[in-house]
Parts: sequence; structure tokens; C-alpha cells
Amino acid sequence: MTKTIPAYQRIKNAILDNIHSGKWQAGNAISTEMALAEEFGVSRMTVNRALKELSEERVLERRQGSGTFVAQQQFNHTFVEVRNIAEDLKSANRDYEAQVVSKRAVTAAMLDNELRRKFGIDEESVPANTSAQTDASDEAVLYEVKIIHFADGQPIQFEERWVDAKKVPKFIDQDFSVVNTSDYLIAKSPLESGSYTIRALAAPDEIAEFLQIAPQSPTLVLRRQTYSAGQVVTFVKMWHAGDRYQFSGEL
Repeated sequence: MTKTIPAYQRIKNAILDNIHSGKWQAGNAISTEMALAEEFGVSRMTVNRALKELSEERVLERRQGSGTFVAQQQFNHTFVEVRNIAEDLKSANRDYEAQVVSKRAVTAAMLDNELRRKFGIDEESVPANTSAQTDASDEAVLYEVKIIHFADGQPIQFEERWVDAKKVPKFIDQDFSVVNTSDYLIAKSPLESGSYTIRALAAPDEIAEFLQIAPQSPTLVLRRQTYSAGQVVTFVKMWHAGDRYQFSGEL
């Protein structure tokens, strides 16, 4: 059984799509509550809930007597600190190199449960019979890249990253042996917030091969998701050889 998307969420999704596509830009007034209610065939109360939530998420700004506007986004590098391994290594006077292992477009049918959950992709987007997919099911929903980062010729980090294809459509076209993924995403879709975890895990065979360590060797795995305009833009897993890397900071 497919999951029905609530009406208020459909309105939120439509508004966010208009913002990400550039139809509504920062400072622009969006459609009125009455117009949205007529467009989606819902009550103004339902529309009000969608606008209220987007305002609380700082996507929209509601001005008494004037209407609802796309908020001016003030997010920058210091609001969500995303470390750039290339800059970290260069600042430590170490030679840096990135090797792209693979990059591809990912359709809804190819997603596992974790990625569907992270990016809020409903089950109804995935065809029940994958042998009879429609053209729509072949449309890319995410882009995936896998990159090995080297320090002085030795692999120090293996990056697995997924990016919302609609929000950052040119991502897959970049040469990530030259362009840093985090820098590109910050430039194209300024980051509003994020969350991460760091765990010690034994390296699976594939990861061990990329990091040139023995299988089941200790690794530090940073998993991070970052948001822009209230939605996940990217989810990344960064595997680090346990004896070659450490996380540090100041309190």
C-alpha cells in the first residue's frame, strides 16, 4: 500500500520546488492563501499550516498586511561548518589528491530504505514492478559520487555522497578530482543546518580496498546530512583509516 502525502505537505513541496527551480526567488511574493487553496482544492486552513511551517523553517517570511515572501537566506560557511579535507591537508603542508571512483544518476527504484528516508522520497515513487518501469521511474532523483582523498599519496578518506538531483542539477557534471564536493554544494545551495554522527566501525572489504587497509581494520565514519530551505540537499558517509586520521576542535 502506498503512503498518501498530506495536502499541507504537497503544498510545501510545491512551494519548495518553485523556490529551488528559481521561479520564486528571495524577496519575491508567493501566491496568496486563497490562490493556493483554489489551486490545490483545499481549505485556507490547510494552506495556512503549510505556510506557517515554512515560515518556522525560515524558508518564507509572512508580513502582516503585505503577504508571504521568499525569505532572504543569510546562511554562510560559519553557520554550518563543513570541513574541506583538501584545504585541511594543504594547510598542513601535505600533498592532496582526489580520485573519483564512480559517479552516477540514481532513480527512485534504485534507492534503499535509508536513502528514501533521508531524502523524504515516498514509497509511491518506487514502481511496484521494476520490470515494467515507466519513463518517469527512470528519472534521476539523486546523484551519487564515490571519491578517494589522498594525503602524500596515501588514501586517508573514502567519500560516499548522495545529492538531490533537482536541487543541484549540475552536480553530476563536475570534475570532482578538481572541484571539492562540499565547496560546490555550498556555492550552489547555501546550507541552513545539518547533523552528523561519528562512529568507529570495522572496514568492510570494499572500503578496506579503497583505503588500502586490511579488511575489518578500525575506521572512523562520519555520516552527515545538510539542509537548505528546510530539505535535505546532501547525505554523505566519510570513511577514515583509523590510524591515519583524527577529529579535533576547540571548546
